[in-house]
Amino acid sequence: MIVQPKIRGYICTTAHPVGCAKHVQQQIDYVVSHAPIANGPKRVLVVGASTGFGLASRIVTAFGCQAATIGVFFEKQSDGARRTATAGWYNCVAFENAAKKQGLYSRSFNGDAFSDEMKQQVAEAIRKDLGTVDMVIYSLASPRRLHPKTGKLCKSTLKPLGDPYTNKSIDFDTESIISVTLPSATKDDVDQTVEVMGGEDWQMWIDKLSAEGLLADGAVTVAYSYVGPDVTTPVYRNGTIGAAKDHLEATAKALDQQLKKTGGRAFVSVNKALVTQSSSAIPFIPLYFILLMKVMKEKGIHEDCIEQIYRLFSERLFTGKDVPVDAEGRIRIDDLEMRDDVQAEVKKMWAEVSSENVKDVSDLEGYRENFLRLFGFGLPGVDYSADVTIDLPLPSLP
Repeated sequence: MIVQPKIRGYICTTAHPVGCAKHVQQQIDYVVSHAPIANGPKRVLVVGASTGFGLASRIVTAFGCQAATIGVFFEKQSDGARRTATAGWYNCVAFENAAKKQGLYSRSFNGDAFSDEMKQQVAEAIRKDLGTVDMVIYSLASPRRLHPKTGKLCKSTLKPLGDPYTNKSIDFDTESIISVTLPSATKDDVDQTVEVMGGEDWQMWIDKLSAEGLLADGAVTVAYSYVGPDVTTPVYRNGTIGAAKDHLEATAKALDQQLKKTGGRAFVSVNKALVTQSSSAIPFIPLYFILLMKVMKEKGIHEDCIEQIYRLFSERLFTGKDVPVDAEGRIRIDDLEMRDDVQAEVKKMWAEVSSENVKDVSDLEGYRENFLRLFGFGLPGVDYSADVTIDLPLPSLP
């Protein structure tokens, strides 16, 4: 099949297998080109391992720490005829092929990470193949969750707490600046979003592994969060998602006390704004990002997922020293984004941006390139006019 991008709203409904493999290899090459992480983990579980920060975490631990990795994700395989697999599927195929070439253990599980069945399958694999894990990375991004105990299906929403919120956003189809208003959240909106995006499932994973003796003494677990600037605060940190992030961060504190008993630690890492499939769906965030990206590129401090996670592991988590955290106990790897000089320039640009000048004052083209790259398009050296095989198996699936 000749695969071209088909964009609908904020998602691309096709993915290019060769392009995704190229993108994964670029990230591997970045890690390999930097110094190995000498004190890093050796047996790692990544929950949410197929895209974004989760994929980058699996790459950094495997190729930067020489770790055996188990990845859990929920992706769709190609139907072999007309529908490509999801980008996350192709990413994991490429990762496993690269890991195999390096003689690294890699095993993947595709399914509902929220379910008791998936946790049991993974626990059995750890027991059989690795004995224990010394790191658990929780990077799950899902719009809904079927609770494994109650059977209740919860859906996350993006709404402000209190009054409705109105601000600028961007319509990528027309490349124009528009006004978007989000309605106020109800208590049920908040509760369901916390159920989906809070820390309960992370706690369940750690409790499961701990109860079965599958967490090594000194094991570290990390989940990812975001704080962001003033302009997104009303809808993000002061909205339904913020309530979920608060719950996630409270869970980290509880897990930290739990794991300290065996020499372990639990952290939340606050990462910078990046182009991801999930962030592209949030009003206001993409406009903020195309302004932020322009400023950070001009200052020479722009980072994508792989640079962020390599820096997290090499300069924060595994230096042989105490892990630096903020007053809330969080690792701040968003430090470059939140620099005063960066935020001052972005705030000024936000006030000035309009449909007439958006191409000039932002990195709109860079955003489009990054977005398409998530699905394997626009990679140098890939012949997008060539016929490619779209039905690629994941050999390590149980």
